[in-house]
Amino acid sequence: MPEVENHAVHPDSKSGVPESSSKTIGLTDVEWRRLAFVLSLSFAVILPFVFEGFTTFQFTLAGIYAIAILGLNLLSGFNGQISLGHSTFYGIGAYTSAIMINQLEVPAYWTIPAAALICLSFGFIFGLTVTRLEGLYLALATFALAIATPQILKSKHVEQWTGGVQGLDVYKPDVPQALPLEADQWWYFVVLGILLLMLWCTKNLVNSRSGRAMIAIRDNPIAARSMGINTSLYKALTFGCSGLYAGTAGALSAIVIEYVAPDSFTFVLSFFFLTGMVIGGMASIPGVIFGALFVLFLPNFAEDFSKNLAYAIFGILLIATVYAMPSGSAGLFSAILTRLKQKLNQ
Repeated sequence: MPEVENHAVHPDSKSGVPESSSKTIGLTDVEWRRLAFVLSLSFAVILPFVFEGFTTFQFTLAGIYAIAILGLNLLSGFNGQISLGHSTFYGIGAYTSAIMINQLEVPAYWTIPAAALICLSFGFIFGLTVTRLEGLYLALATFALAIATPQILKSKHVEQWTGGVQGLDVYKPDVPQALPLEADQWWYFVVLGILLLMLWCTKNLVNSRSGRAMIAIRDNPIAARSMGINTSLYKALTFGCSGLYAGTAGALSAIVIEYVAPDSFTFVLSFFFLTGMVIGGMASIPGVIFGALFVLFLPNFAEDFSKNLAYAIFGILLIATVYAMPSGSAGLFSAILTRLKQKLNQ
């Protein structure tokens, strides 16, 4: 007599489907992330056609801020070095682009990689000089850099290049004639393309051997040094890479805004970058986008609500956001994704 195969059915199962197969329904973590990326990218592509004019310009600035915050996250989130002076790299990139366009008549597109390379060199040199500083001492050194930068840009010794207190006007190129886009829409897509490239490069860097060395230095510098990692060199290189990101963002801001001035690159800008990194999530690559949107739109919302109490409202909303998302937007997204998967697998 032939044997009958026995399928074990969970007693609580009403459909008669084995429990092991019911748990496989749903998407994996990688598939969820890919789905979120496709949906986000689709929304980003159609966004300038839904919101026109000044709103598109604001989203372009948010993309520029995201690039700068991404560089700061690479330095602080993945390498553990605290920086309160990223407005300096941002300003150097902006002034490099403005000077090359205004006085040297270099095409605007070529000034972006030039500003990135200059800030890479400056960041690497500065990283070498502060390689022995850690924690609050490093934060104080970078804070001093942020305080000194606007004063240097206003100095009479460099006024013929920087324009002094008045700053410099920048004229961005026209939209290619073959594209049926307005100027704000075109530069939105330029910034979006550079942002996607930077996100991809950061992901590959973090997952590489050099990225693992950076993270090892953040977690335990003594153990990393005992494993043969040149901590001083890697810290300086991380500073340089972070400066490259901020310099790229600064060059884009100069072109998009069409103006640079010393008072645009004060310590307040560094504070906004730091806030965006924390809100987006430390050591979170996609979280920088949410952090950039937060630091750009929340102060405007607070000012529209009450001009006299704008900073007070911004501070209250910031405290409430940190309380609601102690791990940043990345932690909130992970929690939502976990609960959604649990409900789908029930």
